[in-house]
Amino acid sequence: MNMSLTGLIILILIAAVCGAIGKAIAGSARGGLIVSTALGFIGALVGPWIARAAKLPEPFVVTIDRHPFPILWSIIGAALFVAIIHLFSRRRWSAFSR
Repeated sequence: MNMSLTGLIILILIAAVCGAIGKAIAGSARGGLIVSTALGFIGALVGPWIARAAKLPEPFVVTIDRHPFPILWSIIGAALFVAIIHLFSRRRWSAFSR
């Protein structure tokens, strides 16, 4: 997998935007640019996996240096990942507050 520096920077910026949108959908305000970027890449792994399992198409894919990046599924995957993290973190803290 060869990618130019420009392509890598564009890919990181797109992942950051997708992660930020996913965080906003899930209702999270924590974290900055690095967290949003990580969520974008996690969403790019989780989202298409869910889409393939449900036999759904990938409607909006951007290709950067011959590497596809699923925009819509990245946002959905990031939102689901943040929602799951919130679900488990609230249970953990509510168990200690009793």
